[in-house]
Amino acid sequence: MKKIFPESELIINKDGSCFHLHLKPEQMADKIVLVGDPARVNTVADHFDTRECEVSSREFHTITGTYKGKRITCQSHGIGCDNIDIVANELDTLANINYETREEYDEHHTLTMVRIGTCGGLQPYTPTGAFIASVKSIGFDGLLNYYAGRNNVCDLEMEKAFCEHMQWDPIKGAPYVAVADQDLINQVAGDDMVKGYTVACGGFYGPQGRVLRAAVADPKQNEKIESFEYDGLKICNFEMESSALAGLASLLGHRAMTCCMVIANRYAQKMNTEYKNSIDTLIEKVLERI
Repeated sequence: MKKIFPESELIINKDGSCFHLHLKPEQMADKIVLVGDPARVNTVADHFDTRECEVSSREFHTITGTYKGKRITCQSHGIGCDNIDIVANELDTLANINYETREEYDEHHTLTMVRIGTCGGLQPYTPTGAFIASVKSIGFDGLLNYYAGRNNVCDLEMEKAFCEHMQWDPIKGAPYVAVADQDLINQVAGDDMVKGYTVACGGFYGPQGRVLRAAVADPKQNEKIESFEYDGLKICNFEMESSALAGLASLLGHRAMTCCMVIANRYAQKMNTEYKNSIDTLIEKVLERI
């Protein structure tokens, strides 16, 4: 007997759309470009040859159209792993649950999701303007720890090595190491993006070691992060969503990765506030390669 998802778990709006995104199954493409800023959805869609539909609800802005014959959805998610929890789960329901019967389809439908974001570089070779593809993401947010099966999709040995290197304080919660889809990394990153590890933080200031009026718990945190090395790769950048995306995609059977443009180099203490003029190059690369 098939499982029926109750109204309190699978929340469907009166118009047949999913609760937060307000998107209907037929409005979503198999290829999805994710961006944080709702305004950046139009920046991506400006490259489309056609626009099929546009939906907006809160920070969730969606445009589906075509780019050189490929049907693509651009979806904004706002800031933080908590928003990725909403977006990844609702996109999955649109692909894999019948909204009329509330039953899971017999055949699994795989989505391809590439997040385009901005980040802070942590190494001398990740200056402002560099593109970074997150091979694995260390989640400081704890989101994936709430899901059964997290150990099956995480790099547990790397988690252990990282915690030992950091002398991790368990009061912060357990970090997890989510793994991006390797074939998708190779397809999108090519040979012109830096491939490395990413730390996905639960905040922009203290969790990323920024000190304003509130002191941070570990003043040496960023130094330890910058010096961590595992399997020949180092942690290249800070951002706030890649771990949840890679982790949830793996759990749900989808292909996902994150690529970011460096707008602040924490190592060199440099910042580019005019990045919106140059991120278009990264957008074009993703649209060509997805």
